[in-house]
Parts: sequence; structure tokens; C-alpha cells
Amino acid sequence: MTPDGTALTADLVRALLRAQHPDLAERPLRLGARGWDNQLWRLGDDLAVRLPWATATADALLLKEHTWLPVLAPRLPLPVPVPQRLGAPSAGFPRPWIVTTWVPGTPGDLAPATRGREAADALAGFLTALHRPAPDDAPAGRERGGPLAPLVGQFERGLASAVELGLLPDPETVRAMRAIWADAAAAPVWSGPAVWLHGDLHPANVLTADGTFCGVIDFGDLCAGDPACDLAAAWTLLPDGALDRFHTTYRTAYRPAQDPATHAAVLRRARGWALFRALGCLLIGEAGRRGRPGGKPSWAPPARAALRRIVPTP
Repeated sequence: MTPDGTALTADLVRALLRAQHPDLAERPLRLGARGWDNQLWRLGDDLAVRLPWATATADALLLKEHTWLPVLAPRLPLPVPVPQRLGAPSAGFPRPWIVTTWVPGTPGDLAPATRGREAADALAGFLTALHRPAPDDAPAGRERGGPLAPLVGQFERGLASAVELGLLPDPETVRAMRAIWADAAAAPVWSGPAVWLHGDLHPANVLTADGTFCGVIDFGDLCAGDPACDLAAAWTLLPDGALDRFHTTYRTAYRPAQDPATHAAVLRRARGWALFRALGCLLIGEAGRRGRPGGKPSWAPPARAALRRIVPTP
């Protein structure tokens, strides 16, 4: 059910298609996934219908994808869901919705990447292609792509919650996390051009096949800003031992090349973003284990693996 009481069912989706895109209406239809903002319904083998359902901001996020993904997708080396049709608000469903291409693969929270070399190269290639200067009318991020300092309150609250729930029983680990965060927040801020960012590269938004990455989904947080926000994915998505290869590949391919001081500052901020995201995913995973609304138990294992890579151990 949506907040206004609308039940998103196969019958409703098919009725919307018949009314606005009748040439697609008789394709096989089945529920694909329920995300934070949208429900995804498979439409045949190669398409999907995305409808906002759980948040008031989902409409704007879908319209943003409809506007910008067809522009960005041709230059990206991994498949992404490209909007094909736009559905208008109607009496049957008072919100916009879209039909996109379907990207095959398994979400990384269910099947993490295991082939480090291939995954590092795939991620570096994707981010190198995406991280190009964005136009002045590019969308702003929802606390993504900007400085870390304004997020200190969220970080501390998340850390306190994790400690209270027994998720971080070692005081030394907690102290190390605070030190990593403080270092990241104190790093020089991004002074280069605002580049295109995915903005939400957690494991459930990156698809895998045969041990490496095969697609990237959910561009609702697409925005322009500091590349460190996306570079956090090296810690949160790659298997152990692949971090150095990713950094080497990304920096070698990146144009214009960053000077050493700028590159070092980017990595400091990226590590902070990785810590922030891993901590959030750990709490969402615990909420799922406890059966709480919005919780996703499959997010906990990759979050713990990421924290082991981010936080040094004695």
C-alpha cells in the first residue's frame, strides 16, 4: 500500500499500461522488488515498470532518472536501467511512473563480487566514465557529494545506536572509527568541478554475475559533486585484496589526472563516506534481523565485511 492507501497490484499496473502504453500492456508482469522509494515490476524479459510508493520524494527521483539517464547511459561501460516511457498521474494512480530497461544480475548484497581483479577494473571503469564534469543544471544531491562535516551528527547517532545494539562490542574499533571519520571530515574539501555521481552505491544497487559487476541500478540519488562520495564503493563493494588495484586503475584512467595532494584528500574523504555508508547498512541489516519496517537483513554481512576493510585491526 502507498501512504494514500493505493494498493500496488499487477491488475493496477496492467490497467495503467492499457490506458497509457497499450502496446506494452499484455506482456508478462510480475513483482520484481520493493525498494525504499519505488516498486519494480518486471514487464516481459527486457523491461520494468517503476512506481513510487513509500516516500513523498520518489516522484522527483523518478522524473530525474527519466531526464538524465538516457543522456548518461551511452557512455557507461556497465548496463544501467534506461527509461523508455513516462506514465502520467491519473485517476487510477496519482503519481508519475516510468518504464525502463531491465538490467539482469543479482544484487550485490545477495551475491557479493568474488573476483577481485575483474571487479576492481569494472568498478574503476564505470566510475571513470561517470565522473565527468556535470552541467550547471545537474541535480543537487540529498546530502550526497558535499562536505562530510555537516553529517557529523548523523554519524555519531548511528555509531551510538550500533554500540547500544551490541553491533560494535570492541571499544578500540569504535575509537578507530571516530578517528577515521574525524580525518575524513578534516580533509580539504573538493575544489574541482562538480562531477556526475551515482550517489548511492551500496551493495543492493550494484548487480553481479560470475563473481564480478554486471550492472548498476537505482539512480534516484544521481547528482553532481565530490567524486569521493562514489569512490567509497571501493571499500563497500569490492572483495578483500582488490582495493589497491581499484585505486591504481581509477587514477591511471582518470582525466584530468589529479595531483598527489588532491588525490590523497579525495581518498581520505572517500574512506569517511565508506565508513558512513557501511555503518548505515549495518543498522539497516540489524533492523531487518529484528523484523522492523524498512529493515533488510541481507545488508548486514556486506556491511560487516566493509567495516573490516575500512577499520584497521591490530
